[in-house]
Amino acid sequence: MPSFIDLLGLCKLKVVSLILLTAVVGMLLAVPAPYLPDGWLVISASIGIGMASASAAVFNHIVDEQIDIQMSRTDQRPLPQGKVSRNQALVWGVFLGVVGLGTLQLFVNTITMLLTFASLIGYAVVYTMYLKRATPQNIVIGGAAGAAPPVLGWTAISGTQGIEHAFLLFLIVFIWTPPHFWALAIHRVEEYKKVDVPMLPVTHGLAYTRVQILLYTVLLLLVTLLPYLSGMSGLIYLASAVVLGLIFLMYAVKIYKNPDDNKIAWTTFMYSVNYLMLLFIALLVDHYWLFLL
Repeated sequence: MPSFIDLLGLCKLKVVSLILLTAVVGMLLAVPAPYLPDGWLVISASIGIGMASASAAVFNHIVDEQIDIQMSRTDQRPLPQGKVSRNQALVWGVFLGVVGLGTLQLFVNTITMLLTFASLIGYAVVYTMYLKRATPQNIVIGGAAGAAPPVLGWTAISGTQGIEHAFLLFLIVFIWTPPHFWALAIHRVEEYKKVDVPMLPVTHGLAYTRVQILLYTVLLLLVTLLPYLSGMSGLIYLASAVVLGLIFLMYAVKIYKNPDDNKIAWTTFMYSVNYLMLLFIALLVDHYWLFLL
């Protein structure tokens, strides 16, 4: 029998943590400051969304087992190491998905459950089983599933009321995903070539990918201004978005200007994770700053 730690190793807990952060921010922004959403509802929605996200991660591990075995970035995962069998992983993934979606249906609302289910299918099936191996635009199209959590958080609290604001958050994560993941793809391009996954640096070359990272980062900087321009957020968020975005753009320019420096791609990837986390925290601080004083 696999240990609980090995089962947790299938859940991509760092990714799930970032997903939950964006979802919880969506929940808190769904109510006007200084009010807070119902605590039980936040906990229930977080458990449901978190478990569904973990389920999608488990299915990603199952489908990508043979790829993971051949890549140094992933060959220490529980399945390639033989710590968990495919059948055990399948049961664990189904359990997480059923309990997560059931929690959302019983304690949150139907629309959040349905949207979460659609996201799970979008990532575990559409992206992992098809898009990842079919097109270099895999991460662009599949990014819609990863961008859904702020919308899920919003609908958990407010249903469809004011959902247009949640879609601004969706758009930010959606545009963030390509430069975030393509930086990693540049850093690991030889491994993606070895396993014949058509990531953009493999199919179109490193130079083209660097240009795309730069263009998407410029677009991201512009898109992150929308919450302020729409009146959803104030000056604290605007200042944070501009500073964080300019730093991200600086990294993108470095990637573009230093084609022989593979380390900068990894540094950019790591910064992009912190960037999204800090950006969503800035949304939250901006929302409640008067209340926090």
